[in-house]
Amino acid sequence: MTSLLASFVFVVLAEMGDKTQLLAMAFATKFRWQTVMWGVFVATAVNHLLAAAAGSYLATVVPLKYIKISAAVSFILFGLWTIRGDTLEGEDKRFKFSPFWTVTVAFFIAEMGDKTQLATIALAIEYNTVIPYGWEQLSA
Repeated sequence: MTSLLASFVFVVLAEMGDKTQLLAMAFATKFRWQTVMWGVFVATAVNHLLAAAAGSYLATVVPLKYIKISAAVSFILFGLWTIRGDTLEGEDKRFKFSPFWTVTVAFFIAEMGDKTQLATIALAIEYNTVIPYGWEQLSA
């Protein structure tokens, strides 16, 4: 239960002021809030499940020292990328998807390499599990 609580608190705090939070607010101005919520939920669930599985696998294959170094380097690189900035040149006019899939795909891509995804990988390494121990007792 500790891993579940730690994961919940850590990811919620990491998400505050994050680019994906801003993306969700921007989509909420364009689409129905229910559509945005379901799209964000699906994208986040899939993304973080993959991140937790990757972290759990990495913990068995790569020594923790190298994981910490690569995590530090990746945070620095993402910070530098954020400072550099991006420009949009007609990307919004290229494809026409339903609002749900637009939100889901955009949110999934925005979560890739995000600090909450890296936090999920780190938590999976720390607790060495994807599904917390004792979970089967909650569902029984």
